Amino acid sequence: MENPVLVEVTRGQLVESSHRGAFALIDGDGKTIASAGDVDRPVFPRSAVKLLQAIPLIETGAAARFGLDDKDLSLACASHSGEPEHVRRAAAMLAKAGLDMEALECGAHWPGEADVSRDMARRGETPCQLHNNCSGKHAGFLLTAAHRGEEAAGYSGPNHPVQVRAKAVIEDLIGRSLNVDVCGTDGCSIPTYAAPLRDFALAFARLASGRGVEPQRAEAGQALMRACMAEPFEMSGTGRACLKLMQAAPGKIFAKTGAEGVFCGALPDLGLGFALKIDDGATRASEALAAAVIAAALKKQDASLAETFAAMARKDLRNWRGTRTGEIRVTLPKD
Repeated sequence: MENPVLVEVTRGQLVESSHRGAFALIDGDGKTIASAGDVDRPVFPRSAVKLLQAIPLIETGAAARFGLDDKDLSLACASHSGEPEHVRRAAAMLAKAGLDMEALECGAHWPGEADVSRDMARRGETPCQLHNNCSGKHAGFLLTAAHRGEEAAGYSGPNHPVQVRAKAVIEDLIGRSLNVDVCGTDGCSIPTYAAPLRDFALAFARLASGRGVEPQRAEAGQALMRACMAEPFEMSGTGRACLKLMQAAPGKIFAKTGAEGVFCGALPDLGLGFALKIDDGATRASEALAAAVIAAALKKQDASLAETFAAMARKDLRNWRGTRTGEIRVTLPKD
């Protein structure tokens, strides 16, 4: 099955480029509210499921023991931009367990925020592990291991208790086993497991609604969602799509991007979860589609807010002189 074109990029009156993909909007009982494309095709969710991977941080009691606040919990679910606040907070989280950046196994890369990278280069600085967009998640992994008295070294490996716990949470929420045949290695060196897009939407719907999941697990997932919605900068960064989507409706939208054109999220008040994948991995398309899916979810409950997100799904394109050249637009199937 070939996925439909869900996002178009125009120049003048013509479509210059197009992006195929799929999405699923699901309720806590597994009912499909809206969908397009092949939602049963396995996809790697990448960083879009960091919240699921962070659930053991709360369930084990590590978050309570180390006194993590909402900003810490948000950073534990983050693909952050490596801005100074992100770096300081990740270091502070590690320090709570007597650890430093040398314990991180995520590798180093330049901050995603261009101004921060340029300032560092001017000062002759090079990035460290704390600048990695996943350093908050990895700090959460290490705090959980420290709380449980587990060896820190090798925590990113698939057989380490940290990763075994994270995998078990995802399996529980999506309702299927994840074996080696669907396992890959993520950019930050931890395992990533492919599953149908529909399953990831269901996982977030179950957490948002509290249906089909143990109460303790639902409470942990909801606590992380609340933290991210309350402190979206820690979970993303300046000008990022996740930040904009959550700030557009404070406390009503959880949205998390992942590499290669993936997004997952939830509308807690409605008990809905969503997941999407753009086939060619284009971020410009996944961000637009995420806004459009949220708009579709809100359409019958809050028409005004739905229109806000529909507008976010459409972006004018301008050249270096500021002249409008076209737009990015979403082409969802008609009701």
